[in-house]
Amino acid sequence: MTKILRNDLIKISNLIQKNEKVLDVGCGDGNLIYYLSKNKNVNCRGIEITLKGVGLCLEKGLSVVQGDANFDLEDYPDNSFSTVILSQTIQAMIYPDRVIENLIRIGRRAIISFPNFGFWKVRRDFLFSGKMPKNKILPFEWYNTPNIHLCSYKDFLDFCVKKKIIVDKFFCLDEYGNDIKKNIFTNLFTFQVIFCVSK
Repeated sequence: MTKILRNDLIKISNLIQKNEKVLDVGCGDGNLIYYLSKNKNVNCRGIEITLKGVGLCLEKGLSVVQGDANFDLEDYPDNSFSTVILSQTIQAMIYPDRVIENLIRIGRRAIISFPNFGFWKVRRDFLFSGKMPKNKILPFEWYNTPNIHLCSYKDFLDFCVKKKIIVDKFFCLDEYGNDIKKNIFTNLFTFQVIFCVSK
């Protein structure tokens, strides 16, 4: 499992129960839904914007369609999945608020992971270099990045309060995928975060 899944996907896979019905939005190469379908008997579907990603998924025998989450989630009926996953993608959405509203409309819960822009190394790099930070989950230059709505885990918590979205649980992970204890310094030391939210 650890050879094919990123740290956040390992954590997400542990949150999925056997026999669930799951939609993975922005499923990329399909490794997560492949793992879930083979090891947990999960009924998985995927939506992916790139033809390359769709092709890799189809080669694995996965049920994936090409689509853009900014617009195509509107076509999915209410409560059609037990869980909808959006991993490392919300920051690339044109309309992240609308996408999140659709995720919790389509599924009974949504699992959303993203890089924490409040991480201390990101702050350090911006402070000392005066340039947009880069790391292994934010590897792009400012001019070619797909990441257009970067936020910290505190921003996301505030968003959920404002929009009356229920935060069932959330996990703060360090650079190695280990859980971080929540305290006043959590935002500084969180590399990436995973939220489980619902209506």
